[in-house]
Amino acid sequence: MPRIVCISDSHSVHKDLIVPDGDILLHGGDATIVGEIKEITAFNEWLVTLPHKHKIIIAGNHDLLFQSNPTLARSLITNAVYLEDSSCEVMGLRIYGSPWQPWFYDWAFNLPRGEPLAKKWSMIPDDTDILITHGPPHSILDETPRGDLAGCEELLKAVKKIKPRLHLFGHIHHAYGRLRKWETEFVNACVCDEAYDPTNAPIVIDL
Repeated sequence: MPRIVCISDSHSVHKDLIVPDGDILLHGGDATIVGEIKEITAFNEWLVTLPHKHKIIIAGNHDLLFQSNPTLARSLITNAVYLEDSSCEVMGLRIYGSPWQPWFYDWAFNLPRGEPLAKKWSMIPDDTDILITHGPPHSILDETPRGDLAGCEELLKAVKKIKPRLHLFGHIHHAYGRLRKWETEFVNACVCDEAYDPTNAPIVIDL
């Protein structure tokens, strides 16, 4: 039974985290503040210090370089598998990662709600065991401090159809936690709170 350690939205304070051991480390994006080269490099150097045999990451809306200069950004990640609308297989688990979310200010990987996002989620293979997206599905661990539900409606449809065993995301710091529904373990693994302080612990899932 693989032990999976879930992290998201570490915003360059990853060195302050106490990361449990496990077989697979997953990071749901926003490893940086603004996606500068030095931030990505520091994150990559931190990754190599962790004991997990497998490390898989995606970008988030703060990781700007992964959209503006993807070749350069990806070249800086040497200590993890980077997924962007792509998949890999680890320990018999099919893992798919994607950074997109409904339009959010002027950050990276924004798309309008509706058909543009539906096209992205249609790329997720039906046999996906673990889904990593930066943003949450609508109404699942997506409530903002103002009470808005910020998640993606089209992503919710895709998840209900595919039924991955685990869906990891972040983006909405206020909604950190886990929830089991429709045969899926949903995890909002934001380790930072609204003030960008690393107050939340990584979440461990045994699959």
